[in-house]
Amino acid sequence: MKRLVLFSLAAVALLGCGSSETGGSTSDSSAVSTPPDAAKKLRIAVIPKGATHEFWKSIHEGADKAAAELGNVEIIWKGPMKEDDREDQIKVVEDFTTQKVDGIVLAPLDDTALRIPVDEAQKSGIPVVIIDSGLKDIVTVSFVSTDNYEAGKRGGMHMVEMLGKEPKKVIVLRYQEGSASTTERENGFLDALKTASNITVVSSNQFAGSTVETAQKASENLLAAFKQFDGVLCPNESSTFGMMRALQDA
Repeated sequence: MKRLVLFSLAAVALLGCGSSETGGSTSDSSAVSTPPDAAKKLRIAVIPKGATHEFWKSIHEGADKAAAELGNVEIIWKGPMKEDDREDQIKVVEDFTTQKVDGIVLAPLDDTALRIPVDEAQKSGIPVVIIDSGLKDIVTVSFVSTDNYEAGKRGGMHMVEMLGKEPKKVIVLRYQEGSASTTERENGFLDALKTASNITVVSSNQFAGSTVETAQKASENLLAAFKQFDGVLCPNESSTFGMMRALQDA
């Protein structure tokens, strides 16, 4: 196999575009806010997409750090074990709604399936902040995320620069349907590659799935189907490690 470039967008701020976006109802940052009642400890549920990736472990650390700085916050950390278990994440949101927690921070693993439970939580008076991946057609208190499309676009431009002017072939190993953050990265990457007439995307319709093992299997299938190519995009942690294992075995 020819020398190839493996490009990963595994971290949210990997390419230095770690901007935050807010949607829904926001307040004037210049206004003086009233601190919550110091006697009451706020219970905030933080729900990641999954529990195994190193990225979510860093999110957990950030939530705990914020709670320690605030002093009157208890973080309840719970999410599905695998990032393709939509039903489990929906149940977690519903359970916290029933428990009447003071707030929910959610990284939805599906931009459509989580809309109803989030809407129900907000109707019950629980504010919801969305992180990492957005939801379609719903307004929440705030949305905090990297500009994932811009991250993918910058990654694509860097790939174009690395591959030079000769004719080259590139594979995009997508992550998972319904994952808004990675879909935006993939789309930004593909749009950037359209600026280079010498680069042909030979595959962009295969999905890695939620684990390193499923990503490795998908990668092995791609390596078998395309004997020669020059670059690969892997949009998150598990797809990257799966591809790396397949390349090492090959």
